[in-house]
Amino acid sequence: MNMSYLLIIFSIPFLILGYFTVTKRIVLKSVVSILGVALFIHFENFQTITNDKLLISIFGGLLVGSGIGIAIRNGSVLDGSEILGVYLNDKFGVSIGKIVLIFNIILFTITAFIISTEIALYSILTYIVAAKVTDTVIEGFEDFIGVTIVSKKYDKIKIAILEELGTGLTVYKGSSGFGSKGEAEDFDIIHSIINRIDIKKMYRLIKEIDTEAFIVEFDVNSVKGGVLRHYIDKKKNKNLEVFKNSISNSKK
Repeated sequence: MNMSYLLIIFSIPFLILGYFTVTKRIVLKSVVSILGVALFIHFENFQTITNDKLLISIFGGLLVGSGIGIAIRNGSVLDGSEILGVYLNDKFGVSIGKIVLIFNIILFTITAFIISTEIALYSILTYIVAAKVTDTVIEGFEDFIGVTIVSKKYDKIKIAILEELGTGLTVYKGSSGFGSKGEAEDFDIIHSIINRIDIKKMYRLIKEIDTEAFIVEFDVNSVKGGVLRHYIDKKKNKNLEVFKNSISNSKK
């Protein structure tokens, strides 16, 4: 049978699953996407670029992963198994790329016994690459980390982070504790999420203000909402000026 027909036939059960588990909008857009892919497969007539199976697996995985990621990021899928990935991701938080990879490993394990072990292994390699690319496209290329800062000069550090990095922050009220210098007074604990490429700059800013500041850095798996990508205009933001003035007045 023609591959384009098989793609549509095997996607039907997953589209039915999607009708009851995900939004109708995703299902409708997925129907259009799957039909589009099927038509493209049916009529494509590209010339063979290489017969090297390793190159085919790696670059095929890059292209497949990019296509899947772009489709899912915009509320669609390119084949039925990805609907299962969207559902399980929403239900259990497992990355869509991993779900698609596991599904295809099972599929290609069967292929190894029916067709060829070599083809199955190269196909699994393709989807190992595709899974990583898919998750990267869906989650974005930016890598965020969390930072918690404890310092007696917390007001100056807050202003420096807002002015120099332009990222948002959350302040926790810390009660007195006990450290290397004995009992500590009440203070503000600063918590912020920043892009990993800005971490060195943040350390430099804090060091210029307080060389004894206590800093905790930790990985962040998922970030939604808030001020993450320099949305704060560091020069023209009137709210920032109000914030700085409020700090100055509180010190008087």
